[in-house]
Amino acid sequence: MATFEDFMKLDIRVGTIIEASALEGVRKPAYKLKIDFGSEVGIKKSSAQITDLYKPEELIGKQIFGVVNFPPKQIASFKSEVLVLGAYNESGVILAIPDLKADNGNKLG
Repeated sequence: MATFEDFMKLDIRVGTIIEASALEGVRKPAYKLKIDFGSEVGIKKSSAQITDLYKPEELIGKQIFGVVNFPPKQIASFKSEVLVLGAYNESGVILAIPDLKADNGNKLG
């Protein structure tokens, strides 16, 4: 069982997607994203399997939550630096988003 201390080790922040396009050369369809997490964290790249419910042009300007302190993960020829958070349902992945505008870099918690 995870503890509260385990949860507190995660650095989950708000970021705004500034670029989104198809990620080529992967087994499962995914987008490569550039996300602005504010001045402290900066702009990070992520691979996200969210193609079922979102089009790249719809993602630009959308705020999301992401874990910014995991080690980078190699996805085909792409290095993903951030884990974008979402929930699975029968139609695909639904992004975890703030319901009101927040400053990029704001921490969840």
